[in-house]
Amino acid sequence: MKAWVIFGVFEVREGENFLKLEEVEEPQIRDDEVLLKVEVCGVCHTEIDEIEGRAKPSFYPVIPGHQIVGKVVEVGRSVTKFKPGDRAGAGWIFSACGKCKFCKSGLENLCPEFKATGKDAHGGYAEYFKISENYAFKLPESVSAEVLAPLFCAGAIGYRSLKLSKVKDGDVLGLLGFGASGHIVFKIVRHLFPNTKIFVFSHSERGKKLAKEFGADWVGSIDEEPPEPIDAIIDTTPVWGPPFMCLRYLGPAGRLVINAIRKEDADKAKLLEISYERDLWMEKEIKTVANVTAKDIEEFLGIAIKANISPDVEVYDFKDTMRALIDLKLRRGKTAKVIVI
Repeated sequence: MKAWVIFGVFEVREGENFLKLEEVEEPQIRDDEVLLKVEVCGVCHTEIDEIEGRAKPSFYPVIPGHQIVGKVVEVGRSVTKFKPGDRAGAGWIFSACGKCKFCKSGLENLCPEFKATGKDAHGGYAEYFKISENYAFKLPESVSAEVLAPLFCAGAIGYRSLKLSKVKDGDVLGLLGFGASGHIVFKIVRHLFPNTKIFVFSHSERGKKLAKEFGADWVGSIDEEPPEPIDAIIDTTPVWGPPFMCLRYLGPAGRLVINAIRKEDADKAKLLEISYERDLWMEKEIKTVANVTAKDIEEFLGIAIKANISPDVEVYDFKDTMRALIDLKLRRGKTAKVIVI
Protein backbone atom coordinates (compact mmCIF):
# COMPACT_ATOMS: atom_id res chain seq x y z
CA MET A 1 0.00 0.00 0.00
CA LYS A 2 1.01 3.64 -0.36
CA ALA A 3 1.79 5.61 2.80
CA TRP A 4 3.47 8.85 3.79
CA VAL A 5 6.17 8.25 6.42
CA ILE A 6 8.21 10.35 8.83
CA PHE A 7 11.81 9.18 8.54
CA GLY A 8 13.70 11.72 10.65
CA VAL A 9 13.68 15.24 12.06
CA PHE A 10 13.10 17.97 9.47
CA GLU A 11 11.65 21.45 9.27
CA VAL A 12 8.19 21.66 7.75
CA ARG A 13 8.73 24.22 5.02
CA GLU A 14 8.59 24.79 1.28
CA GLY A 15 11.29 22.93 -0.62
CA GLU A 16 11.98 20.43 2.19
CA ASN A 17 11.10 16.75 1.64
CA PHE A 18 10.10 16.21 5.24
CA LEU A 19 7.88 13.20 4.41
CA LYS A 20 8.36 10.28 2.01
CA LEU A 21 5.64 8.58 -0.01
CA GLU A 22 6.51 4.89 0.07
CA GLU A 23 5.18 1.46 -0.76
CA VAL A 24 4.86 -0.44 2.52
CA GLU A 25 3.32 -3.74 3.57
CA GLU A 26 -0.42 -3.76 4.26
CA PRO A 27 -1.09 -4.18 8.04
CA GLN A 28 -1.76 -7.72 9.28
CA ILE A 29 -4.42 -7.74 12.00
CA ARG A 30 -4.48 -9.67 15.27
CA ASP A 31 -7.55 -11.38 16.73
CA ASP A 32 -8.81 -8.23 18.50
CA GLU A 33 -8.11 -5.79 15.67
CA VAL A 34 -9.95 -4.33 12.70
CA LEU A 35 -8.48 -3.28 9.37
CA LEU A 36 -9.76 -0.05 7.83
CA LYS A 37 -9.48 1.11 4.26
CA VAL A 38 -8.82 4.77 4.99
CA GLU A 39 -11.14 7.29 3.36
CA VAL A 40 -9.90 10.48 5.00
CA CYS A 41 -7.30 11.47 7.60
CA GLY A 42 -7.20 14.79 9.38
CA VAL A 43 -4.02 16.90 9.50
CA CYS A 44 -2.94 18.06 12.96
CA HIS A 45 -0.30 20.40 14.38
CA THR A 46 0.97 17.40 16.36
CA GLU A 47 2.23 15.92 13.09
CA ILE A 48 4.34 19.05 12.66
CA ASP A 49 5.67 18.56 16.21
CA GLU A 50 6.55 14.95 15.34
CA ILE A 51 8.35 15.90 12.13
CA GLU A 52 10.24 18.82 13.71
CA GLY A 53 11.32 16.79 16.74
CA ARG A 54 9.30 18.31 19.58
CA ALA A 55 7.23 15.12 19.92
CA LYS A 56 9.51 12.46 18.47
CA PRO A 57 7.92 9.22 17.26
CA SER A 58 8.85 6.00 19.05
CA PHE A 59 10.40 4.61 15.87
CA TYR A 60 11.29 5.49 12.27
CA PRO A 61 9.93 5.28 9.71
CA VAL A 62 6.43 5.82 11.13
CA ILE A 63 3.16 6.57 9.33
CA PRO A 64 1.63 9.68 10.98
CA GLY A 65 -2.03 10.67 11.25
CA HIS A 66 -4.55 10.24 14.07
CA GLN A 67 -7.88 11.57 12.77
CA ILE A 68 -8.93 8.56 10.73
CA VAL A 69 -12.20 7.67 8.99
CA GLY A 70 -12.57 4.56 6.87
CA LYS A 71 -14.40 1.36 6.03
CA VAL A 72 -13.85 -1.89 7.89
CA VAL A 73 -12.53 -4.44 5.39
CA GLU A 74 -11.38 -7.18 7.77
CA VAL A 75 -12.00 -8.13 11.40
CA GLY A 76 -10.06 -10.38 13.78
CA ARG A 77 -11.52 -13.62 15.07
CA SER A 78 -12.46 -12.22 18.50
CA VAL A 79 -13.94 -8.92 17.24
CA THR A 80 -17.63 -8.44 18.10
CA LYS A 81 -18.10 -4.69 17.72
CA PHE A 82 -17.56 -4.44 13.94
CA LYS A 83 -18.19 -6.30 10.73
CA PRO A 84 -16.81 -5.73 7.22
CA GLY A 85 -18.55 -2.80 5.54
CA ASP A 86 -19.01 -0.77 8.73
CA ARG A 87 -17.77 2.78 8.79
CA ALA A 88 -15.33 3.37 11.62
CA GLY A 89 -12.72 5.80 12.83
CA ALA A 90 -9.83 6.22 15.26
CA GLY A 91 -8.14 9.04 17.14
CA TRP A 92 -4.99 9.79 19.14
CA ILE A 93 -5.42 6.89 21.55
CA PHE A 94 -4.10 3.72 19.89
CA SER A 95 -3.80 1.57 23.00
CA ALA A 96 -3.27 1.47 26.78
CA CYS A 97 -2.41 -1.37 29.16
CA GLY A 98 -5.89 -1.74 30.65
CA LYS A 99 -4.44 -2.88 33.98
CA CYS A 100 -2.86 0.11 35.74
CA LYS A 101 -4.66 2.38 38.24
CA PHE A 102 -5.23 4.99 35.55
CA CYS A 103 -6.82 2.58 33.09
CA LYS A 104 -9.00 1.09 35.82
CA SER A 105 -10.29 4.55 36.76
CA GLY A 106 -11.09 5.61 33.19
CA LEU A 107 -7.93 7.69 32.80
CA GLU A 108 -6.14 5.55 30.23
CA ASN A 109 -4.83 8.78 28.74
CA LEU A 110 -2.38 8.82 31.69
CA CYS A 111 -1.38 5.16 31.34
CA PRO A 112 2.42 4.74 31.38
CA GLU A 113 2.03 2.38 28.42
CA PHE A 114 -0.21 4.75 26.44
CA LYS A 115 0.47 4.55 22.71
CA ALA A 116 -0.47 7.37 20.36
CA THR A 117 -1.74 6.72 16.85
CA GLY A 118 0.71 7.96 14.24
CA LYS A 119 3.49 8.39 16.81
CA ASP A 120 3.90 5.15 18.75
CA ALA A 121 2.03 3.07 16.16
CA HIS A 122 1.38 3.53 12.44
CA GLY A 123 -1.41 5.99 11.66
CA GLY A 124 -3.72 7.10 8.90
CA TYR A 125 -1.60 8.81 6.23
CA ALA A 126 -1.98 5.52 4.37
CA GLU A 127 -4.37 3.42 2.34
CA TYR A 128 -4.95 0.97 5.21
CA PHE A 129 -4.83 1.21 9.00
CA LYS A 130 -5.32 -1.29 11.82
CA ILE A 131 -6.33 -0.86 15.47
CA SER A 132 -7.92 -2.78 18.35
CA GLU A 133 -11.71 -2.77 18.28
CA ASN A 134 -11.58 -1.21 21.78
CA TYR A 135 -10.15 2.01 20.32
CA ALA A 136 -12.13 2.13 17.08
CA PHE A 137 -15.46 3.93 16.91
CA LYS A 138 -18.57 3.32 14.86
CA LEU A 139 -19.55 6.19 12.57
CA PRO A 140 -22.75 7.04 10.71
CA GLU A 141 -22.98 6.96 6.93
CA SER A 142 -25.06 10.15 7.00
CA VAL A 143 -22.10 12.46 7.79
CA SER A 144 -19.26 12.99 5.32
CA ALA A 145 -15.83 11.57 6.12
CA GLU A 146 -14.30 15.04 5.65
CA VAL A 147 -16.48 16.42 8.45
CA LEU A 148 -15.98 13.42 10.76
CA ALA A 149 -12.16 13.24 10.64
CA PRO A 150 -11.33 16.50 12.53
CA LEU A 151 -13.76 15.51 15.27
CA PHE A 152 -11.34 12.76 16.35
CA CYS A 153 -8.64 15.14 17.59
CA ALA A 154 -9.45 18.83 17.32
CA GLY A 155 -12.96 17.99 18.50
CA ALA A 156 -12.31 15.25 21.07
CA ILE A 157 -9.31 16.92 22.69
CA GLY A 158 -11.21 20.21 22.67
CA TYR A 159 -14.09 18.47 24.41
CA ARG A 160 -11.72 17.08 27.06
CA SER A 161 -10.32 20.59 27.54
CA LEU A 162 -13.84 21.90 28.07
CA LYS A 163 -14.56 19.20 30.67
CA LEU A 164 -11.34 20.02 32.52
CA SER A 165 -12.20 23.73 32.47
CA LYS A 166 -15.31 23.01 34.60
CA VAL A 167 -17.19 25.73 32.77
CA LYS A 168 -20.89 26.02 33.62
CA ASP A 169 -23.72 27.67 31.75
CA GLY A 170 -23.54 31.41 32.36
CA ASP A 171 -19.78 31.49 33.00
CA VAL A 172 -17.27 33.42 30.89
CA LEU A 173 -14.94 31.23 28.80
CA GLY A 174 -11.81 32.46 27.09
CA LEU A 175 -10.40 30.75 24.01
CA LEU A 176 -6.72 31.45 23.44
CA GLY A 177 -6.08 30.73 19.78
CA PHE A 178 -8.82 30.08 17.25
CA GLY A 179 -7.63 27.25 15.04
CA ALA A 180 -8.98 23.76 14.42
CA SER A 181 -9.63 22.90 18.07
CA GLY A 182 -10.69 26.38 19.20
CA HIS A 183 -13.42 26.82 16.63
CA ILE A 184 -14.89 23.38 17.40
CA VAL A 185 -14.85 24.14 21.15
CA PHE A 186 -16.73 27.34 20.33
CA LYS A 187 -19.48 25.30 18.65
CA ILE A 188 -19.65 22.81 21.52
CA VAL A 189 -20.03 25.62 24.07
CA ARG A 190 -22.77 27.33 22.09
CA HIS A 191 -24.64 23.98 22.04
CA LEU A 192 -24.07 22.87 25.66
CA PHE A 193 -23.92 26.25 27.42
CA PRO A 194 -25.98 28.79 25.46
CA ASN A 195 -25.70 31.45 28.21
CA THR A 196 -21.92 31.32 28.44
CA LYS A 197 -20.00 34.29 27.08
CA ILE A 198 -17.04 33.43 24.85
CA PHE A 199 -14.03 35.75 24.65
CA VAL A 200 -11.49 34.92 21.92
CA PHE A 201 -7.81 35.94 22.00
CA SER A 202 -6.01 35.66 18.67
CA HIS A 203 -2.78 37.16 17.39
CA SER A 204 -3.88 36.83 13.76
CA GLU A 205 -6.35 38.97 11.84
CA ARG A 206 -7.64 35.76 10.25
CA GLY A 207 -8.46 34.28 13.66
CA LYS A 208 -10.10 37.48 14.85
CA LYS A 209 -12.20 37.72 11.72
CA LEU A 210 -13.35 34.11 12.03
CA ALA A 211 -14.19 34.55 15.73
CA LYS A 212 -16.30 37.60 14.95
CA GLU A 213 -18.09 35.70 12.18
CA PHE A 214 -18.84 32.93 14.69
CA GLY A 215 -20.40 35.48 17.03
CA ALA A 216 -17.84 35.68 19.84
CA ASP A 217 -18.89 38.03 22.65
CA TRP A 218 -15.47 39.73 22.57
CA VAL A 219 -12.41 39.38 20.34
CA GLY A 220 -8.96 40.81 20.98
CA SER A 221 -5.20 40.26 21.13
CA ILE A 222 -3.47 38.67 24.11
CA ASP A 223 -2.30 42.08 25.33
CA GLU A 224 -5.83 43.50 25.29
CA GLU A 225 -7.76 43.28 28.56
CA PRO A 226 -11.22 41.74 28.13
CA PRO A 227 -14.33 43.57 29.41
CA GLU A 228 -14.73 41.36 32.50
CA PRO A 229 -12.85 38.62 34.41
CA ILE A 230 -12.85 35.17 32.85
CA ASP A 231 -13.84 31.98 34.67
CA ALA A 232 -11.75 29.64 32.51
CA ILE A 233 -9.38 29.93 29.56
CA ILE A 234 -8.57 27.11 27.13
CA ASP A 235 -5.22 27.56 25.40
CA THR A 236 -4.66 25.85 22.03
CA THR A 237 -1.61 27.82 20.90
CA PRO A 238 1.69 26.03 20.08
CA VAL A 239 3.91 28.55 21.92
CA TRP A 240 4.86 29.29 25.53
CA GLY A 241 4.13 32.94 26.17
CA PRO A 242 0.39 33.51 25.55
CA PRO A 243 -1.14 31.12 28.13
CA PHE A 244 0.89 32.59 30.96
CA MET A 245 0.25 36.16 29.83
CA CYS A 246 -3.50 35.54 30.04
CA LEU A 247 -3.43 34.37 33.68
CA ARG A 248 -3.99 37.98 34.70
CA TYR A 249 -7.41 37.95 33.02
CA LEU A 250 -8.75 35.08 35.14
CA GLY A 251 -11.13 35.87 37.97
CA PRO A 252 -10.90 34.28 41.45
CA ALA A 253 -10.83 30.46 41.26
CA GLY A 254 -10.29 30.78 37.51
CA ARG A 255 -8.73 27.93 35.61
CA LEU A 256 -6.25 27.89 32.72
CA VAL A 257 -6.37 24.68 30.66
CA ILE A 258 -3.39 24.20 28.34
CA ASN A 259 -4.26 21.95 25.40
CA ALA A 260 -0.95 21.09 23.73
CA ILE A 261 1.21 17.98 23.57
CA ARG A 262 4.32 20.15 23.28
CA LYS A 263 5.17 23.86 23.25
CA GLU A 264 7.55 25.55 20.85
CA ASP A 265 10.31 27.88 22.07
CA ALA A 266 10.74 25.97 25.36
CA ASP A 267 13.91 27.95 26.09
CA LYS A 268 11.82 31.10 26.36
CA ALA A 269 9.94 29.70 29.36
CA LYS A 270 12.71 31.11 31.55
CA LEU A 271 11.91 34.59 30.29
CA LEU A 272 8.25 34.55 31.32
CA GLU A 273 7.33 37.12 33.93
CA ILE A 274 4.71 35.68 36.26
CA SER A 275 3.48 37.67 39.23
CA TYR A 276 2.18 35.52 42.07
CA GLU A 277 -0.19 38.22 43.32
CA ARG A 278 -1.54 39.15 39.87
CA ASP A 279 -1.44 35.81 38.06
CA LEU A 280 -1.81 32.99 40.61
CA TRP A 281 -3.27 34.38 43.83
CA MET A 282 -6.98 33.83 44.65
CA GLU A 283 -6.92 30.07 44.07
CA LYS A 284 -6.35 30.19 40.33
CA GLU A 285 -5.43 26.88 38.71
CA ILE A 286 -3.36 25.66 35.78
CA LYS A 287 -4.34 22.35 34.20
CA THR A 288 -2.81 20.54 31.23
CA VAL A 289 -4.54 18.18 28.84
CA ALA A 290 -2.68 14.90 28.33
CA ASN A 291 -3.84 12.78 25.42
CA VAL A 292 -7.48 11.69 25.27
CA THR A 293 -9.58 8.78 26.54
CA ALA A 294 -11.84 6.48 24.54
CA LYS A 295 -14.77 7.86 26.53
CA ASP A 296 -13.90 11.44 25.49
CA ILE A 297 -14.05 10.46 21.82
CA GLU A 298 -17.25 8.45 22.19
CA GLU A 299 -19.04 11.18 24.18
CA PHE A 300 -17.95 13.94 21.86
CA LEU A 301 -18.89 12.10 18.67
CA GLY A 302 -22.38 11.57 20.08
CA ILE A 303 -22.75 15.26 20.92
CA ALA A 304 -21.25 16.48 17.65
CA ILE A 305 -23.40 14.26 15.46
CA LYS A 306 -26.59 15.01 17.39
CA ALA A 307 -25.91 18.76 17.39
CA ASN A 308 -24.70 18.77 13.78
CA ILE A 309 -21.37 20.32 14.80
CA SER A 310 -19.41 20.67 11.60
CA PRO A 311 -15.79 21.89 11.49
CA ASP A 312 -14.57 24.43 8.95
CA VAL A 313 -12.70 22.01 6.67
CA GLU A 314 -10.23 22.32 3.79
CA VAL A 315 -9.73 19.15 1.72
CA TYR A 316 -6.46 18.02 0.07
CA ASP A 317 -5.60 15.15 -2.26
CA PHE A 318 -3.35 12.43 -0.82
CA LYS A 319 -0.49 13.57 -3.09
CA ASP A 320 -0.69 17.07 -1.55
CA THR A 321 -0.16 15.94 2.06
CA MET A 322 3.04 17.94 2.51
CA ARG A 323 1.33 21.08 1.21
CA ALA A 324 -1.47 20.56 3.74
CA LEU A 325 1.08 20.47 6.57
CA ILE A 326 2.85 23.60 5.30
CA ASP A 327 -0.46 25.44 5.00
CA LEU A 328 -1.36 24.36 8.53
CA LYS A 329 1.94 25.61 9.92
CA LEU A 330 1.63 28.94 8.09
CA ARG A 331 -2.06 29.22 9.05
CA ARG A 332 -3.15 29.41 5.42
CA GLY A 333 -6.67 28.50 4.41
CA LYS A 334 -9.33 26.98 6.66
CA THR A 335 -8.73 25.97 10.25
CA ALA A 336 -9.24 22.17 9.89
CA LYS A 337 -7.50 20.25 7.14
CA VAL A 338 -7.99 16.71 5.85
CA ILE A 339 -6.37 14.53 3.21
CA VAL A 340 -8.45 12.20 1.05
CA ILE A 341 -6.74 8.86 0.59
